[in-house]
Amino acid sequence: MSDDRTEGALAYEHVDVLIIGAGLSGIGAAYHLQKNCPQKSYAILEGREAIGGTWDLFRYPGIRSDSDMYTMGYSFRPWTNAKAIADGPSILGYVRDTAREAGIDRHIKFNHWVKRASWSTKDAQWTVEAVRKTAQGEETVRMTCNFLFMCSGYYRYSAGYTPDFPGMEKFKGHLVHPQHWPEDLDYKNKRVVIIGSGATAVTLVPEMAKTAAHVTMLQRSPTYVVSLPAEDSIALWLRRNLPAKLAYGLTRWKNVLRFMLFFQLARRRPEQTKRAVLQRVREELGPDYDVATHFTPSYKPWDQRMCLVPDADLFEAIKSGHASVVTDHIETFTETGLKLKSGNELDADVIVTATGLTLEVLGGLEFSVDGKPVDLSQTLNYKGMMCSDVPNMVWVCGYTNASWTLKCDLTCEYACRLINHMDRTGMRQSTPRNRDPEMPTQTWIDFSSGYIQRSIDKFPKQGTRAPWKLYQNYALDIMSLRFGSLEDEAMEFSNPAPAKSGRVLEKIAS
Repeated sequence: MSDDRTEGALAYEHVDVLIIGAGLSGIGAAYHLQKNCPQKSYAILEGREAIGGTWDLFRYPGIRSDSDMYTMGYSFRPWTNAKAIADGPSILGYVRDTAREAGIDRHIKFNHWVKRASWSTKDAQWTVEAVRKTAQGEETVRMTCNFLFMCSGYYRYSAGYTPDFPGMEKFKGHLVHPQHWPEDLDYKNKRVVIIGSGATAVTLVPEMAKTAAHVTMLQRSPTYVVSLPAEDSIALWLRRNLPAKLAYGLTRWKNVLRFMLFFQLARRRPEQTKRAVLQRVREELGPDYDVATHFTPSYKPWDQRMCLVPDADLFEAIKSGHASVVTDHIETFTETGLKLKSGNELDADVIVTATGLTLEVLGGLEFSVDGKPVDLSQTLNYKGMMCSDVPNMVWVCGYTNASWTLKCDLTCEYACRLINHMDRTGMRQSTPRNRDPEMPTQTWIDFSSGYIQRSIDKFPKQGTRAPWKLYQNYALDIMSLRFGSLEDEAMEFSNPAPAKSGRVLEKIAS
């Protein structure tokens, strides 16, 4: 249970652990906390009105997972839907069912946008300030906690990224961004142009092509696209013949190992991997399709995240003639569409700017430690989850080369171990410290994707060796986070709990 602590004239609600965000990561963090630290009180602050995070925010046609759900699902709750590549509503239902069945939903405070967090070493606690939206307007709410779980994702929820294209104001049709899809948008029998070539674009094209007059995917440069079956036949066989948890575990590891092998092959033999991927595309689209122009990237496989399409739906839409790909640059918007630098024009009734996300570090919060502002870009990322010199704060962030939840589950397990270890040793503070100021640093992620490069300088850095190196390797992280020692040269445990006064001890003894 939470309590109230008074500071001056203000009452602060206090919990042992405060979770920021009620999306896939936040609900997972709460589950692990309930299971592994049942003695701890906690609350979840969610800026929006509903559970689900990304899966509640994004409502564009065809939204689906970009990883298989046997690895993107929680480790503790089997994914039982037949489709391995699942649609957004099914994923949202899975997250909400998890929260309801575990009683996590009772701990959520909705409409609380967290603005800042301040650590006090003297009190061994965070003071978190949020703006709560009410029917009467907005009010500031403050809470205190001993440990902070940041599950707010990595991008800004308020707006996606749209380049400042010349002449955008001239366009007379509908201009939309997938992050804020209009519920009443009618594109039936309309000409649609989707600007972009990432996961969102390759999802939108086949779905909108079902009813639109024609859909054109306009890209500046190609992306690697890989087709996989929407249903995992091996997973379905295992589920029919084995207990649910065992079948789920085996499927999970099968897929983890498969994608780890593929990633390592891509890194070590990029040209061989590239040829294999492009050969599959040629087989799908036929010998006459210009794969070299429209599906052959200039970068190596996994220098950017690959796009996954279930049952080759993108390729099927192209072959049917309901969709096409144009590789060109935009010169300007016009009243009726787009003029390209090649001189060609694309007529459109609807233009979708699937141009990416705007990255945001730790929910955009202002952090301070003992009154000193924290510049997160000057910190080092400890084990992919904590920031140097920032106490008692874990950032739950998934993999870029595998399912998001794989790393989130491990991070939450580690955080619970850390909390319990501090309780056992009587220490109230755990702080990663870099003992080697000469250690070279690198960017947090080495992807060349535009949405990464636009904002990566604002994120914590990584070092060149453990525990500051971000390996993006599930097997290594299991050894480090689930089984590795909590005490290493970088982790500083400090700030012991004050001894009980003689009077209090005397009272207890009597």
